[in-house]
Amino acid sequence: TAIVGVLIAVSVIALVLSLVKIEDVTLPPIVKYGMVFDAGSSHTSLFVYEWDSDKENDTGVVSQTLSCDVQGQGISSYANDPPKAGDSLRECLDKALKVIPAAKQRDVPAYLGATAGMRLLREQNSSAADQVLAEVAKTMQEYPVAFKGARILTGEEEGAYGWITINYLLESFTKYSRKAHTWVHPEAANIFGALDLGGASTQISFMPKGSAMNWNEASKFTLYGYNYSIYTHSYLCYGQNEMLKRLAKELIAVRGELGGERCAGSLKLVCLRGRGSETKQSENYLGIGNVTLEGRGNASACLAAVKKLFNFSACGQRQDCTFDGVYQPPVSGQFIAFSAFYYNFKFLNLTEGQSLAAVRETIEHFCTRSWEDLSSSYPKENPERLPKYCANANYILTLLLDAYKFNETSWNNIFFQMKVGSADVGWMLGYMLNLTNMIPAEAPAWVKGHFPSLWAAAVAFIVLTLALGLAALLL
Repeated sequence: TAIVGVLIAVSVIALVLSLVKIEDVTLPPIVKYGMVFDAGSSHTSLFVYEWDSDKENDTGVVSQTLSCDVQGQGISSYANDPPKAGDSLRECLDKALKVIPAAKQRDVPAYLGATAGMRLLREQNSSAADQVLAEVAKTMQEYPVAFKGARILTGEEEGAYGWITINYLLESFTKYSRKAHTWVHPEAANIFGALDLGGASTQISFMPKGSAMNWNEASKFTLYGYNYSIYTHSYLCYGQNEMLKRLAKELIAVRGELGGERCAGSLKLVCLRGRGSETKQSENYLGIGNVTLEGRGNASACLAAVKKLFNFSACGQRQDCTFDGVYQPPVSGQFIAFSAFYYNFKFLNLTEGQSLAAVRETIEHFCTRSWEDLSSSYPKENPERLPKYCANANYILTLLLDAYKFNETSWNNIFFQMKVGSADVGWMLGYMLNLTNMIPAEAPAWVKGHFPSLWAAAVAFIVLTLALGLAALLL
């Protein structure tokens, strides 16, 4: 009888402990992955991102897990052999699968976004562009991922997604509060503009001040529960590589007109460095065969030649116009200049916030150095790239000052950088962030939970109950 009484008492205690102080507890969110190929005009890169499945105000809080540079040139260079465009992606796809858990690979959304190189190819040969896209899609579909498409981004999309990337990485949209242990919208967030210079196009994106916006030019986004409207414009054929082609064409044409030369010869061109020379196939320009381009090292003449590539007269005296009659509200706020803006200025050691006067002085001095001096000073630099820094730097100055209308004061608001933390700056992360708005959030998994001490006590009393019950049966 005593044992039965104790058994009943212990059972009641175990029952009470198992029912009191029960709380709803969320399980940790599932980590999800996504991958984006950046198929640029001169090269292709793969980026793998991850985010928690519960998301934050409908937009994933995304981080970069992997970046991989594809060997070879951009996919547009395979127009005459499209299958090679697909094959070029395999090495990076294999690397991506090594960092994504096998159990999650088939749920990974995989995208390829092609930019200005493919935009140009589509204008020149649409069927070749379609074949290249079909081949890269075919290759990606061979891998155990959720292929979501290979397409050509518009210039405005490229610019806007770059703007999203920058402001996400700089915590302008959302910031983790250690005090609140959650992600919050920062008060008085500083929204940055984006300046992107690629091989075939260049983009500018920013939030204009007040009512300066022509709303027909706006791109609109909803990110982390807030709405944003920005100005963004892309200039096709005004990327660095296309600029150099047009500059060479212009200078060869001028030389031909001045000298009446209609045969192969040596041209002294103001934008190439010193006595460095390179051979150009100029039959696409004037039908005059091979032409050797030899640098003259004249910085001011180079700058003047670069400015002739722009039609500034189409804007008249308008301050809300860049060139070719293109509308742009006055620049405002701070900007991040990346891609070729950064790479050229990094080579010239101009990414540390130098004044505009110091930048001009550095570029002019660089352009007047002899080729022997430069080649001996930079023995590891690509000899094909080294002669072009003078032209590239003068092009950047013209684009930022004469076209976008930065001045002595606003120049100090431009920051040249390619990374924020461990993540690359570019359109790819912004693309994934915007796409996560379209990926349904998964509701957090809920379970019933005890405090550990009460749970341990309940288990102890249950074990004791079983032991006493067994004892009662045996006696």
